[in-house]
Amino acid sequence: MRIFLDANVLFSAAKSAGAVRALLGSLEAAGHTLCADDYVVAEARRNLEAKGHGAVDTLDTILTGIDVAGFRRDEPDPQVAALLPEKDRPVLAAAIRLGCHVLVTGDRTHFSRLYGRSIRGVGIHSPRSLYEALFG
Repeated sequence: MRIFLDANVLFSAAKSAGAVRALLGSLEAAGHTLCADDYVVAEARRNLEAKGHGAVDTLDTILTGIDVAGFRRDEPDPQVAALLPEKDRPVLAAAIRLGCHVLVTGDRTHFSRLYGRSIRGVGIHSPRSLYEALFG
């Protein structure tokens, strides 16, 4: 399965050796393909530089196991675009464009009402709900 990682997931995995980093390891070990694009990587890097206290190196290590695509400003169709604020639309658009089966995000503010739904073939999950669905 192809799994797109939002910036907050990359940030959490890089910042601490906790549950999110363990989830990524479990996903890789199970043979899933982890995906991101330059848009989410840049956001994770920016946030780690501001708050991560040296975790940028850890992010770089994590990224070696992730398929990172170049950023393309794809606008989802208007019906999909209406579901999210402008800054989050490229995340869902990239997951769709890259043929991912899942988008995993901890952004409860903007994505929680989409958790458990499939948008253009991409299931939206929190890290916890993805863990429970696959390993629970």
